Amino acid sequence: MNVVPIDSPDTLPIIYERGLFGMYHDWCESFNTYPRTYDLLHADHLFSNLKKRCKLASVMAEVDRILRPEGEFIVRDNVETIAEIESMVKSLQWEIRLTYSQGKEGLLCLQKTMWRPEAVETITSAII
Repeated sequence: MNVVPIDSPDTLPIIYERGLFGMYHDWCESFNTYPRTYDLLHADHLFSNLKKRCKLASVMAEVDRILRPEGEFIVRDNVETIAEIESMVKSLQWEIRLTYSQGKEGLLCLQKTMWRPEAVETITSAII
């Protein structure tokens, strides 16, 4: 599935010519994927364009929901945006496979993990 952001150049006809599926989508809105999750997501300068219109944390929460556990996420963007995304995925306990930058552009390769909390916390005020 190829997803073309609504505010980027229209490349969907090229995708269709190659016999592939695709659609337009506003990444500031939720993405209906039910009942599917995806093995690979690739974002080419998507996040730096979205920063002007919506919060990156909500877009990353959507990416976390869409990507299956152990799925791969590849981000190509400017270095500042890569640094923001890297700090977000660390808090999500994702594995950073590769970080590369040259000049003002960077590449980040990630894998979503099957992380679960190790300690069980009992909230006593909830048990009454």
